[in-house]
Amino acid sequence: MITTLLGGMTPRQFLQEYWQKKPLLVRQAVPGFTGVLGREDIFDLACDPDVESRHIRLHEGNWELNRGPQTRARLRGKRSPWTVLVQGINLWSEAADELLHRFNFIPQARLDDLMVSYAVDGGGVGPHFDNYDVFLLQGQGQRRWQIADQDDRSLVEGAPLRILRNFVPAHDWILEPGDMLYLPPHWAHNGIAIGECTTYSIGFRSPTAQELGAEFLGWLQERVCLDGLYSDPDLTEQDNSALIGDAMIDQVQRVIEGIRWSRADVAAFLGHYLTEPKPTVFFEPPEEPIPLKAFRRALGAGGLRLDARTLLLRSQGNFFLNGEAVDSVPAWQQALDTLAHARRLTGCADLPAALQDLFYEWYCDGFAHPM
Repeated sequence: MITTLLGGMTPRQFLQEYWQKKPLLVRQAVPGFTGVLGREDIFDLACDPDVESRHIRLHEGNWELNRGPQTRARLRGKRSPWTVLVQGINLWSEAADELLHRFNFIPQARLDDLMVSYAVDGGGVGPHFDNYDVFLLQGQGQRRWQIADQDDRSLVEGAPLRILRNFVPAHDWILEPGDMLYLPPHWAHNGIAIGECTTYSIGFRSPTAQELGAEFLGWLQERVCLDGLYSDPDLTEQDNSALIGDAMIDQVQRVIEGIRWSRADVAAFLGHYLTEPKPTVFFEPPEEPIPLKAFRRALGAGGLRLDARTLLLRSQGNFFLNGEAVDSVPAWQQALDTLAHARRLTGCADLPAALQDLFYEWYCDGFAHPM
């Protein structure tokens, strides 16, 4: 239940009172939770070259960072406190994907991924702050969290991580399995493992204004069409041939001012941008797809579920799947809406044949699977 996850609050109350405003500690947000991956499963992912991971160690007062793939020897270290962070585990574990989407009370357009951190006693990543919201759900063991809303964000020089130089904690808690801490952006925090422990971090997308602007201009570049050709029939002689004249500057300015975009363009851009898979994401089509007729029978019997790597969002009546617009018709909107929100769709036997054919294409591409 979402109210249990949020300490008895409804999503509306949480968004009004806490989201991007102040921290929230929820005891037993997920009762009985000890994690979705065992230690060996975490280590297997950390050693996988296709999975993003970081090994962080504090050795003799110095921070050390090793990016993946990790080695088993590194994950058996005993001389200094260390932690390993494995990013995007929702792409590799169905249970992790289900856990991530328990937070769908925040729009999926903002939801990023699920990270797990495994730490030995004393392990952590040092006091730091993030530019995004995060829910920290305790799995196995205990972790001590210290947090502060401080203006001093000066960093330790030369460290491979963004470690705060002057961290002054204002709150200090020990989280048990199933406890959860929500932190808004820029809240300084420091998590220290008490014995062996795992923590699951639900992170959110917070692109910078620079990133959004650059991505939009790149998207617009492929779609803008300006007529005309540079010409200067009234060209006059100038003393210095190396001078870029005012007349040229004025004419080019008029051309550039002709670039226009609408709110609909922004909506379409966001659909493409927010569903574009990360560079490290690859889909795995079935080696031998079942025939279309068998697929339709499977749809009718069980339904369809999106692959964990698939992103399906709707913007102003248009749907976007993995960076591309979906060629759909209004009659399909209810079914696609349900699939996008719940990430699975049952009762598919009566769907239009054309929509079932579209789902079959997705299945053959590895974007979705019959249940």
